[in-house]
Amino acid sequence: MTHVSRAHIDQAESASAQRRWWDAEAVNYYADHGDFLGDAEFVWGPEGWTEAELGVLTGTPGDLPAGPVLEIGGGAGQCGRWLRRHGVDVVSTDLSMGMVRQGAAVNRTSGVPLPLLQCDGARLPFGDGSFGAVFTAYGVVPFVADPGEVMREAARVLRPGGRFAFSTSHPIRWAFPDVPGEAGLTAHQSYFDTRAYAERDDRGRLTYVEHHRTMGQRIRDIVAAGLLLIDVVEPEWPERNADEWGGWSPLRGRVLPGTAIFVAEKPRG
Repeated sequence: MTHVSRAHIDQAESASAQRRWWDAEAVNYYADHGDFLGDAEFVWGPEGWTEAELGVLTGTPGDLPAGPVLEIGGGAGQCGRWLRRHGVDVVSTDLSMGMVRQGAAVNRTSGVPLPLLQCDGARLPFGDGSFGAVFTAYGVVPFVADPGEVMREAARVLRPGGRFAFSTSHPIRWAFPDVPGEAGLTAHQSYFDTRAYAERDDRGRLTYVEHHRTMGQRIRDIVAAGLLLIDVVEPEWPERNADEWGGWSPLRGRVLPGTAIFVAEKPRG
């Protein structure tokens, strides 16, 4: 039986739970969402907008970032594989070895040989200034107790002028129930309650956790890492997408932002 609560969870307990959960769910997650995400497509969130359409990493839709590029929290590496398919030098990483193995399986079936590495997005095993861009689509950021560590690591491994972009659940969504129907349109808790969403088993062991930040806290984490915030994209739900994904749905997407994409750059000077 799963017990749900809101609680303060430290990074060590959070990382351990994340690794166990994603290791166990990697195959099922791919089976459930692989068709939507594609094996070599770059989708920023449940709305279905792609990097080719938005141009988050370059500022211009259709343009490609200058490599090398680092994907953190890449899951099976679909986004990184899209970049690789278009000739970009990219490596995809994830905390979960289960996800890395799933990515290796997709490498074989897709024919796109994406380099894959297991590592913690808040403890990157790369030298300073190694990458022209760092990104994650719904990876790492909502799953760490201190997202400021992720921002600092991204800033460290970026070259001057390099871009860091990440998508995550829009902060306002935490005030609403995570359901796709009418019940998900009425706020039932405080937006300012930043305790984590935590699931525990009957033994009290943490099995799954997500961490909440307000919009202001997200921006302050970026700025405190020495990055320049250049854009916050709040994509509207496109008419073409009739799919539901957990609490994301066309019904809610017409009136509430579901995703926020934060775009920052490392100063050149």
